Amino acid sequence: MKLKPTLLLLLTLGGAVMALAAQANPGAQAPYPTLRVGTGTATASRSVEGVVEAERQAQLSLPVQGTVLQLPVRAGDRLKAGQLLLRVDARSATQGATAAAAQQEAIAAQLQLAEQELSRQRQLRAQGFISQAALDQAQTQFRAAQAQLRAQAAQASAAGTQASQHALHAPFDGVLAELPVQLGDLALPGKLLATMYDPRALRVSVNLPLAQLPAPDAPLRVELAGQTLVPTRVERLPMVDAQSHTVQLRLQLPAGTQAAPGQFARVLWAAPASEGRVFVPRSALLQRGELDLLYVHTPEGRALLRQVRLGPAAGEQVEVLAGLKAGETVVLAPSKAAAQGAK
Repeated sequence: MKLKPTLLLLLTLGGAVMALAAQANPGAQAPYPTLRVGTGTATASRSVEGVVEAERQAQLSLPVQGTVLQLPVRAGDRLKAGQLLLRVDARSATQGATAAAAQQEAIAAQLQLAEQELSRQRQLRAQGFISQAALDQAQTQFRAAQAQLRAQAAQASAAGTQASQHALHAPFDGVLAELPVQLGDLALPGKLLATMYDPRALRVSVNLPLAQLPAPDAPLRVELAGQTLVPTRVERLPMVDAQSHTVQLRLQLPAGTQAAPGQFARVLWAAPASEGRVFVPRSALLQRGELDLLYVHTPEGRALLRQVRLGPAAGEQVEVLAGLKAGETVVLAPSKAAAQGAK
């Protein structure tokens, strides 16, 4: 069936009008949802991951060697200051201390005899029965005995101290976090035998680059195990790490906080408001390896993959620091753009 020339002309003009409309509004013809990016003023909520630490924590060891003979506690026990944690074999050290004490008694007896002999020599010299040289010799023997007694007393004290170091006690009230030894193990000087901490004083430690440090008066919050806490004190260390170029913040947790050292925590604060910031929805972003990407819908109706540099997030919106400018259109469903063969 042949069309009349007038009807054919109308159909041709109608198709041209539809094509022009599609070029004027390419987003309406896109087979995926799009969004035209604008700018505005926003206050972003920033966060950083941290870890719970104990303000008072001790890794305990002994300066002597011995076999573990007594182990009356277990990991997780609450301890009192001075409570016995473990005891190692001290028989050799005890015998050495006993021998040193006996030797000290023997030298003390010799000193007593030397003192008596010196007294007699002085009487004889006063009566003229002995020479001055004999008296000087008696005085020298007495002083030598005194020096021997002082030296032996120091040795006996050191031996007694060493014998007393075969028992490990809690240095403060706290919780026994780790006990990596068992009965029969050999304890060596400096080897870790126990770790304990004070659960009444906990803090969260985070490391931040200098450019991302919150303002000194910025209110900080801590998210920990599903609860939001306000730190009682915030401490900023004065040193900058030479390797990572970060500064450490320590946030003291309120008393009674149920947490343990090593537990994950998050620190949050509100960044100052700024104008002209560009945000995109999280759904528009892709990540391939270490690259952050998104699809940009061009006026020609194509979806082009572009790398961007992201900033902090504000809820479901993520700030784009580079790679995208206001007025451009992004694809909200990148999987659909990829299915359409976008580049």
